[in-house]
Amino acid sequence: MHDGVLLRLIGKWLNAGVLEGGVLSHPEAGTPQGGVISPLLANIYLHEVVDVWFERMVKPRLKGKAVLVRYADDLVMVFDHEEDARSVLAVLPKRFGKYGLTLHPEKTRLVPFRSPRGNRPPKGGTPSGNPGTFDLLGFTHYWALSQRGYWLVKQKTAKNRLSRAIHRIAEWCRSNRHLPIAEQQRALAQKLRGHCEYYGITGNSYSLGRFRTGLLCAWRKWLDRRSYHAQMTWERFNRLLAGHPIPPAVAVHSLYRRAAKP
Repeated sequence: MHDGVLLRLIGKWLNAGVLEGGVLSHPEAGTPQGGVISPLLANIYLHEVVDVWFERMVKPRLKGKAVLVRYADDLVMVFDHEEDARSVLAVLPKRFGKYGLTLHPEKTRLVPFRSPRGNRPPKGGTPSGNPGTFDLLGFTHYWALSQRGYWLVKQKTAKNRLSRAIHRIAEWCRSNRHLPIAEQQRALAQKLRGHCEYYGITGNSYSLGRFRTGLLCAWRKWLDRRSYHAQMTWERFNRLLAGHPIPPAVAVHSLYRRAAKP
């Protein structure tokens, strides 16, 4: 695709307006939240504002190592030394302000995330001075003990993302409770598989199970309200599941799978 074609598409996206609650508005700044154009422009704009600046200007001035991880407008910077982290955090607002951008006041924060190595609890508990956690791309990143007793960084579905996903499932069940059971089962199974395709990673089985449980509870609740005489008890619902099963919630992505040897 030629640059001219892409630029025309960007212009159309930015001038199309935002339709919310049946009301069309045309914001003079920014891009629509969740719009198709948002991640594209974020990658183009922030590549120079953040990525290049971090590699060429920031890292050579640091005392220790540092890593930048960014996806669209979500990013995390990891530093060896707290002093380096505080220095960069202090200049970030100025760097973004230079290009007419602002940082989210609640999401922009310094998180102590040192490895708990050496503080291994005797019975699998948490270490003293327990490190903080942070959310990125729908996952909460935190330190935990492996089955062999080693500290490593694990990921689980962020609480707000999990509750939001279960709420959307409940809304779907409410709006579609009068559809044939088989049709509801196919749609819900597909939604569960889609959830697992994103959140189904190593170590996230508990959150996946909570999502599936929330799905089943929502389905039974709204089947029970199909009529005044439905009475979808759990015993009756389990019999229904025997004929219209919902697949298990499983991790489909392994974070620790070793590459095959040539």
